[in-house]
Amino acid sequence: MISMGAANHMKAPRKLLIIRLVAFCLASVLCSHAQGLKPVHAQKAMVVSVHQEASQAGAAIMRQGGNAVDAAVATGFALAVVHPAAGNIGGGGFMLLRKANGEVHFLDYREKAPKAATRDMYLDAQGNVIPKASLVGYKAIGVPGSVAGLVYAQQHWGKLALKAVMQPAIVLARDGVRLTYEEAQFMHDGELANFPDSKRIFQRNGKFYEPGEIFRQPELAGTLERIAANPNEFYKGAMAHELAAEIQRGGGLITEEDLAAYEVKERQVVRGTYRGYEIISAPPPSSGGVTMLETLNILEKYDLGKMGNRSADSIHLTVEAYRRAFFDRAELLGDPDFAQVPVAQLIDKKYAEGWRQSIDTAHASDSKEIRRPSGFGELDRSAALHAPYTGHESNNTTHYSVVDPEGNAVAVTTTLNDTLGSRVTAEGLGFLLNDEMDDFASKQGVPNAYGLIQGPANAIGPGKRPLSAMTPTIVLKDGKLFLVLGSPGGPTIISTVANILMGVIDYGLDIQQAENAPRFHHQWQPDEIDIEKNGISPDTIKLLQDRGHKIKQQGYWSDGECIAVDAKTGELLGAPDGRNGGKAVGF
Repeated sequence: MISMGAANHMKAPRKLLIIRLVAFCLASVLCSHAQGLKPVHAQKAMVVSVHQEASQAGAAIMRQGGNAVDAAVATGFALAVVHPAAGNIGGGGFMLLRKANGEVHFLDYREKAPKAATRDMYLDAQGNVIPKASLVGYKAIGVPGSVAGLVYAQQHWGKLALKAVMQPAIVLARDGVRLTYEEAQFMHDGELANFPDSKRIFQRNGKFYEPGEIFRQPELAGTLERIAANPNEFYKGAMAHELAAEIQRGGGLITEEDLAAYEVKERQVVRGTYRGYEIISAPPPSSGGVTMLETLNILEKYDLGKMGNRSADSIHLTVEAYRRAFFDRAELLGDPDFAQVPVAQLIDKKYAEGWRQSIDTAHASDSKEIRRPSGFGELDRSAALHAPYTGHESNNTTHYSVVDPEGNAVAVTTTLNDTLGSRVTAEGLGFLLNDEMDDFASKQGVPNAYGLIQGPANAIGPGKRPLSAMTPTIVLKDGKLFLVLGSPGGPTIISTVANILMGVIDYGLDIQQAENAPRFHHQWQPDEIDIEKNGISPDTIKLLQDRGHKIKQQGYWSDGECIAVDAKTGELLGAPDGRNGGKAVGF
């Protein structure tokens, strides 16, 4: 997620305009379709992802005797084939695993800045952010972690051989997948044409793919076969040499040494409670778990259910909680290997009580007047308030959820960062590379491509992992698996996951109803509520405006792909997101 100057943000990347236009035109249809969806029922196992073929790949692996981790790895590699806009082997992500015995693991395979990266690498001589420098092209690429992360998970907790769990992805790449309208439209992205291999593979050198055509990727199939045979080759072998040479040829910074030095991190999850439910979520360098738990802690003393789902009262209070949690996110969160991140303070319920005292139940707060509760310290925000954001949100990431017959659960959120990443395809290897360097703060106080203002903890530095909003989450009820949650959507990931969770816990919705419900979001700056178009009633919007809230209505955003477990029967309920054609496959 790049920091661009305020004027530069006035012009969104071409691919964003295409996607937003499609989303705007289809928003009413998608929301109407989503409202009619019902959860998919299964007795033993479930995979929910954005693509039918990827969900089927994971379910098939479990039918062959694989567990949730095997299925998650199979689904992840399949998404790299069938959903190149966000599924990847050239990006990174987070995996949250809760085993049936209660054992929990969190894998951080987030991309890393190369060793040659510098704090001001995207600034010109005058200190201004160079447009698109961290969004498009070779210098935007961070060291990819997806292959390392998926392989690490499979080798540590999977039951089957790596070749077996990767076989569905290899077949899909070799034999091809039939393109939907939306998938074909992604390939019209204008920036892809600037890179020869991207133009050749995804745009057929200008003879664009049509909906319904079969899209085959033989080079990617060959790369996947090489990884299946020897996954270390991606980081320390011939493939690492080829990849580093390609990036450097294009002016990028990643070297063979950077690839060889990449490591997967096992991190301690963040844990909290909300109305008696236990929540397990993503720790830094994700901001997702901390920001969501802080939000829920603030809201816990309000009777949201009594106020009514999507009422002006409940939205107002939820937005005020988001405003304060995202303020802390902006100033305090970053890579814990490089910065002191006060996680314990931020998710402490006493801290939430301090924030709650500053909320006026009848009037909107002014974001620029927000002050941290007394006794918890104050930071200088003067630079952060100079550059209001005017850009657009991107559908850039993808999430999938898995539960196996033994009760093991996996939540994975993975990304190239921007849709289609840097638009660079590795020559001869057939996969897109990320533009994850944009997730750093290129310049303090200047919003990145998602409108997020970020503090010094997330400054660019060699070997650092950029701050993320990805929020893979698992919820327990009476110590038993209850919900597996996650979503894409940049900063709206956090509010989407929280809204779905509250839909179930506060408003008594089933998992599909909670996912179908109209979404709303606030991230401190810009000081406005984003509200999903055609979702919230005009009367409710007017009541919010009367309280002083600025409202911005948008089309589709985010894409929750979630699972619930029926507490009485143990039945699995898969909730695919109808806004983006998600698919649940179970048995």
